[in-house]
Amino acid sequence: MPRPRCCRRVGGPPNCMLFKPAGVPAFSLTEVVVTIDELEAIRLADLEGLYQEQAAERMNVSRQTFGRIVESARRKVAQALVEGLLLRIEGGEIEVVGMRTFRCHDCQHAWKLPYGTGRPGECPECKSRNIHRAEEERGPSGSGRGRHRWGCRRAVTKVASEANPSGEEPC
Repeated sequence: MPRPRCCRRVGGPPNCMLFKPAGVPAFSLTEVVVTIDELEAIRLADLEGLYQEQAAERMNVSRQTFGRIVESARRKVAQALVEGLLLRIEGGEIEVVGMRTFRCHDCQHAWKLPYGTGRPGECPECKSRNIHRAEEERGPSGSGRGRHRWGCRRAVTKVASEANPSGEEPC
């Protein structure tokens, strides 16, 4: 019996769930499904340029697991681009992590970082070390322990006879 999959952390839901070639009706295309955790792996490795070890830590998986996830995702995206397929993003066992807001008390610059990335050492604008969590996010007691996170959930993969059953517009 295989081991159950551990929950994978993602920074947030994707902005768009469907991509297709322009000018081709969705119902006539073959579909490739990329899970939300696979998309997150591509985002961390290719968009943010993180090393696999750093990205794996952010997703709460081992480096080897991250390597398998990102390899699978890249293969699916490449297939969709090269063969002109419909690319749908859905499914996977994910945990959506919230963002923390930090504020520099010297220059008043505010920025967001996802949970699990550690406390920043300095302000990205003025390099000051006088930084704190934004007051509005510290919770009722001001302790900063009121993290807004959702537990692990299985994002349901829909199987439908049509390529675009929800009528959502592709990106």
